[in-house]
Amino acid sequence: MAINTRTVLCFVASCCAVLASVPAARAEGPPEWAYADTAKPEMNALPPDDGKTRSVPGSSVQLSIPQIRNFYSPPDWHPDDHPVMPALVAQGVNPGIYACGYCHLPTGNGRPENASIAGLPADYIVSQVRDMASGARTSSLPKHFPQELMLKLAGPASREPGLAEAAAYFAAIKPKAVYKVVETETIPKVDIYRWVYRKLEGSGTEPIGNRLIELPDDVERFENRDGRTTYTAYVPPGSIAKGEALAKTGKCADCHGADMKGMQVKNAPPIAGRSPGYLARQLYDFKSGARNGAGAMLMKPVVAQLTNDDLVAIAAFLASLEP
Repeated sequence: MAINTRTVLCFVASCCAVLASVPAARAEGPPEWAYADTAKPEMNALPPDDGKTRSVPGSSVQLSIPQIRNFYSPPDWHPDDHPVMPALVAQGVNPGIYACGYCHLPTGNGRPENASIAGLPADYIVSQVRDMASGARTSSLPKHFPQELMLKLAGPASREPGLAEAAAYFAAIKPKAVYKVVETETIPKVDIYRWVYRKLEGSGTEPIGNRLIELPDDVERFENRDGRTTYTAYVPPGSIAKGEALAKTGKCADCHGADMKGMQVKNAPPIAGRSPGYLARQLYDFKSGARNGAGAMLMKPVVAQLTNDDLVAIAAFLASLEP
């Protein structure tokens, strides 16, 4: 489906007209809650190998800690959950390009610190890697390690002949519903561990404030890189309804479809049921100017007036949808 230039320009103009009537948003830096990060090196250090093998529910696979941490051989706990992985997904190119399936998992489901790429259009996946390689797509926090790593890998990956095959592999996988959104005024007390939040067991609760806090339901499964790990995203009361209203005002459905599953406009990605923290970071990156690829022309006027509180609401709404 080709993009009609006149339709695109009319869409952008209509978005600008809507946003012109909205009071200008106050200048805000990146929302800290979306970039789970810590200056404490010990919080980012991996526990030492204890010599024991690991398993996860629903799998007969047994893996050691070194196997789980091998960037060139992603742990594949559930081989029946996905097609046969192509070389770039299963092993990368050693040295220099980690296996795509390590960070994004063999299922493409990803994790809160990176992207869920299952079911994205193959051309879109390729274009995003190339945008990162060219510098058109960066990060509002360039030293945030998960994004810094992907930007570093994008250059050699963009030149790899197997990139198109890897993109087609992930595009063919139906994304799984692994996120639950809970509206609440209080949440379990949390800390930051390796760029994600985790619950502090037995430590009580804390006010959520104006944050979105995304937690793995089972930290052990998460640490073992199990593609069936589920997550709960806690948000302030009323966030989902507010986010739905903002999505309608911003005319998100014009590009992403009424169900937010993409492709009303060529290569508009599905955004339903994805990590809300990741979605919030991308919206902020469009607003800050960190993302300037082909799709940014449509996104920039839509996000220009959004506050960080708006990002909580929109991300909560999108994550509450079926992928």
